[in-house]
Amino acid sequence: MFQTAKIDQADKAEFYRELGQQLAGLLHGERDVIANAANTSALMFEMMPELNWAGFYFLKSKEELVLGPFQGRTACVRIAVGRGVCGTAVAKGQSILVEDVHAFPGHIACDAASRSELVVPLRHDGEILGVIDLDSPVASRFDADDQAGIEALADIFVKASY
Repeated sequence: MFQTAKIDQADKAEFYRELGQQLAGLLHGERDVIANAANTSALMFEMMPELNWAGFYFLKSKEELVLGPFQGRTACVRIAVGRGVCGTAVAKGQSILVEDVHAFPGHIACDAASRSELVVPLRHDGEILGVIDLDSPVASRFDADDQAGIEALADIFVKASY
């Protein structure tokens, strides 16, 4: 049975290194993408402070993302590529860090309490499969260290699942 271990959050780089080790242990030996997405979102939601949503959207066609496993309030089910933060991250093929979602043109508000967002694409063999999406009720919650850390977690998830 997997047990999470408390991680000191004083040094973000070290926090994400240890969180990555826990994620790798949690996903070890499991190849099912839905099971791994469910456990990845649960681990992030449990271990990362000041989140109100942590989860996945998967690319189901070249035009649309569909909701995957998550932790938090109910969410938008379908997002067009190019719309909102998630769709824009897919269209641009890069992570997007938004300090204030109210200032992001076309932001899709699934939870009115969200103030900042971080979206990281999931890549396998050069193709985007979907995104990890994190929302926070705190403005400017995410920074470059969070982005690098979640990009590393995305790599661990993809290697375990695909």
